[in-house]
Amino acid sequence: MSLLAYGDSSDTEPDALVDFTAMLRQRQRQFGCGNKAQAEQADDQGYYLEQYVLGVLDFSSQYGIDYSISYTAANVIGRPTKYPAYGDYPETFTMRTYGDWWKRAPSATREIQAQNLPKLATQDYIVVYFEEFVVPTEVVIYETFNPGAVVRIWAYGMTKHWTCLWEAESETDSDLARPPADSRRFAPPLNNTAVITKTLRIDFNHSRLNYYTEIDAIMLCGRTVSRIKSLLGKQQRQQLKKPEFVSLPVAIPLTPKAESSLESSPISGGGPISYKLRSLKFQPKCRPDGATKLHEFINNDLSQFLMENRVEGGEQQQPAVVPSICLTDLPFEILLRILSYLDLKSLFRVGQVSRIFYDISSHPLLYAELSLKPYWHLASSTLLCTLALRATMLRKLDLSWCGGLGNISPTEFKKFLTQRGDNLTHLRLNSCKFLNSSCIETVGIVCDNLIELSLRNCATDPPLLNFSCLANLKNLERLDLFQTAFEPELLLSMLEGNRKLKHLNLAFCGVSVNMDNVAAHLATYNTQLISLDLWKAHFLSARGLLSLARLHQLEELDLGWCLREASLGDGLFQLLSNCPKLKKLFLSAVRGTTERDLMHIAALGKSLEQLDLMGILNITHERVYDILVHCPKLQLLDLSFCDNIMDRDFDVLADWSRHFNVDIKSSRVYVPR
Repeated sequence: MSLLAYGDSSDTEPDALVDFTAMLRQRQRQFGCGNKAQAEQADDQGYYLEQYVLGVLDFSSQYGIDYSISYTAANVIGRPTKYPAYGDYPETFTMRTYGDWWKRAPSATREIQAQNLPKLATQDYIVVYFEEFVVPTEVVIYETFNPGAVVRIWAYGMTKHWTCLWEAESETDSDLARPPADSRRFAPPLNNTAVITKTLRIDFNHSRLNYYTEIDAIMLCGRTVSRIKSLLGKQQRQQLKKPEFVSLPVAIPLTPKAESSLESSPISGGGPISYKLRSLKFQPKCRPDGATKLHEFINNDLSQFLMENRVEGGEQQQPAVVPSICLTDLPFEILLRILSYLDLKSLFRVGQVSRIFYDISSHPLLYAELSLKPYWHLASSTLLCTLALRATMLRKLDLSWCGGLGNISPTEFKKFLTQRGDNLTHLRLNSCKFLNSSCIETVGIVCDNLIELSLRNCATDPPLLNFSCLANLKNLERLDLFQTAFEPELLLSMLEGNRKLKHLNLAFCGVSVNMDNVAAHLATYNTQLISLDLWKAHFLSARGLLSLARLHQLEELDLGWCLREASLGDGLFQLLSNCPKLKKLFLSAVRGTTERDLMHIAALGKSLEQLDLMGILNITHERVYDILVHCPKLQLLDLSFCDNIMDRDFDVLADWSRHFNVDIKSSRVYVPR
């Protein structure tokens, strides 16, 4: 805003409002005085603006369903509606996970190329956009429940590059270890940058949270820019710095061994006497009569000097040199092993040291597992072309979160997969927005050796992608279709063709899939199934639960928000009786759970480690005690929103939590473990 003040008043005219800044600029233009750069900078600053989210571009997961308003990503749009109140509100944005319980479950996966991950890895994210471009000065995140999950804030500039505005360097910086106490207006100090943006990405890490975190709104503060073109050119010049990934080294310096050999070579200057003098570090002091002294030394003392140092007949007698070993003297296999611990970015940097290191860092064995997920902001079609030259022995590929905003084209992805996908066994394409029907078709045709396929959050309901070619896959052991809609007939066909399937995730799979039919197919064709996630999948009845009871190897089952019938019949009893290995059982909001079902859990759940009874209406603290006593391996028990547990019972639950060493979750009070 311009500096405004009241000018001198007169008897005939009212006080006039005078803009001194405008007057100063006018005088500078008239008389040519002042700093032109300062004037341009003042024009560029624009005015200060506070704006809230206008829309959501992308997200990794959400607790709610797209056609609902509860706990969805769209709830961050607009001004805060709940802040500064603290508590659980459906009108906020909530993600799928919390804590590290998912890593302990039987369905947990190992990270591909784990050395690429930062200290605080991103587990979830949301990408939002605002109305106006600004140079950000502050980003405010309104957290209304269990704050402390934000670990990074990114800005997408007009140069089509992502810039990190803030990053938590430790758990203390992100408050991950802080117990929830109150809502929070989180506004970390931003890095000094001139990026022009109206798009932000917020990264989350839930590993130390006690329960789900909830976001009410996001505000972007900054100054608008009137001279966008000039600042845009400045940003583009800044982007011409050294790229993160370089395919070829610019110069090949000498290795330490080559340099030492040049220094010790006789041809580098002088004969045997000169070499001997250098090896003894003979440096006579220069005096005014130095020439006379040197002449006397050569005539009188040189022969004695040579005899004492055993130089005879003009032959060079080199002193014994202790052999030195440099890094390049190590066997190739050892060097390859050392470089295998480097992350992908470091491999490209090492390749610029020398030709030897370039050859080793480009070896295909170092690219048998490839993950660009931590480098989602750098992944591009050009990088895929470079990696295609190196990854000739590719087995595992993770492109999750990559290719957003057009950085990877479907054509280049198909080309890469055609060149290097025939030997793939693991493929993860979670939240890859560049995927189209042609890409899915290429996966089904080329990658016929896959044992793991992950397509989380890749298609909406109704399905927009053609998954029919995936029926060609016959060796799958893990299939993850979380929040991805697909045709029911295709799913049933894939279940019939992949009889070694061990892990299946159909959470949020859409309203068109009848889960009773899926359960019947699983019981018939996929008897080796270990984990099954049907969270918020529809149309599963007690009949389907009886079918699932025939999966005797089952260790993990998530039926949260899935069973809507008034009674489960004998389904839960049959499930617990026939699946003695069951370690994780989630029954969130399964309203038909009766007191008899809870007694069956206590009597038959000897192997249970994680039990979610959130929203169960019929549970009492007596049944809770039975479960704690008879389930000795239990580590997690979620009792949030169980209405029959009164306020007076929570002190008792806190004591039981400490006594049985079980993390008991509650929606009313924070129960420390």
